Amino acid sequence: MKLSIIIVSYNVRHYVEQCLLSVYASLKQGGIDGEVFVVDNDSPDNSAGYIAHRFPAERYPALHIIPNARNVGFGRANNQAIRRSKGEYVLFLNPDTVITEHTLKDALDFAESHPDLGVMGVRMISGDGRFAPESRRGLPTPWVSFCKMTGLGTLFPKSRRFGRYYMRYLPDDQPCPIDIVSGAFMLCRKESLNKVGYFDEAFFMYGEDIDLSYRFLKAGFQNYYIPTPILHYKGESTKKNTYHYVHTFYEAMLIFFRKHFASSLLLTLPIRLAIYTRALMALVGQWFRGIGEFLTSNRTRRADLYAYDANAPQADVVADIAERNGIDLLATPTPSPDRPVDAVIYNAAETSFAEMIETLAANPRHDYALGTFNPHTGVLIACHQTYE
Repeated sequence: MKLSIIIVSYNVRHYVEQCLLSVYASLKQGGIDGEVFVVDNDSPDNSAGYIAHRFPAERYPALHIIPNARNVGFGRANNQAIRRSKGEYVLFLNPDTVITEHTLKDALDFAESHPDLGVMGVRMISGDGRFAPESRRGLPTPWVSFCKMTGLGTLFPKSRRFGRYYMRYLPDDQPCPIDIVSGAFMLCRKESLNKVGYFDEAFFMYGEDIDLSYRFLKAGFQNYYIPTPILHYKGESTKKNTYHYVHTFYEAMLIFFRKHFASSLLLTLPIRLAIYTRALMALVGQWFRGIGEFLTSNRTRRADLYAYDANAPQADVVADIAERNGIDLLATPTPSPDRPVDAVIYNAAETSFAEMIETLAANPRHDYALGTFNPHTGVLIACHQTYE
């Protein structure tokens, strides 16, 4: 078997379903012999049961669903599937991603031509088509992390000295060696993974991908970025501004520092100070946002405006979903600058994932998000919301 794909899910069943549809389309078009694991961390929305129903075993014999009785974390859940995987390559894929019909073939072709491959990442775009900077990152040494958290990396994004965290000095449209690959899409050889070890389960959430990427580098492998695009909804998530995210993420960074840079104790002290400063700023920001929402709660909110082709199949179903959820619908698939919309909705049975993603990425203004309607399930996904 060529490829094992592992998806860890928690409470995002419609996103998992869409991700799986894109995965199977990519496996089919690439002619790839593969298996898929969905490890569910005890989702309150019954993701495991929903996926089992939507992807029956008689039609998807290579789909393995592992339901956990509790949330065991990202790394441990992935490790459960790794031990059962049979593929020559292993792909770790987030549930809130959508890949194109050519993504898997592009990735495997590159991997086959690079025997020194450790782990590979791809060009991730957010829901509005912007390039996600976490698509390629530098090793977060104490100095690199200090530059990121103090804002030096933002002030000098193209600097190799101050902006190494996101490596913005590298071209987006060319393959290149990088240090750290995002856990949203990580492809590696199973043989190499066995040599460096699986995910470190000391990391519950965040940091596992950084640790694994670094262990590949330390073992003499090279990590790579390739520009084949995928969609990652989390790229525009506002949750990164919350106290919980900042605290959890940077505490994971401290675990990483203690593990790999124990001799740099003096350098980790300013990092810890920066962590607490960022966490405090996030907490204050949450407080002010709460005040603002309270003060504006009585104001009339503009309804979301989505564009959808009125001549597309089941347009009446989309219109009904929009009406039930207070969404205004523009009956055209091509919005104009003088009539801005929040999202353009594509019929997933009529438009390829590649066409959706590449059209979104080519939008120079990034003034609308990608939405999809699945006519088989009657589910609409747009702007980080799902509607039935």
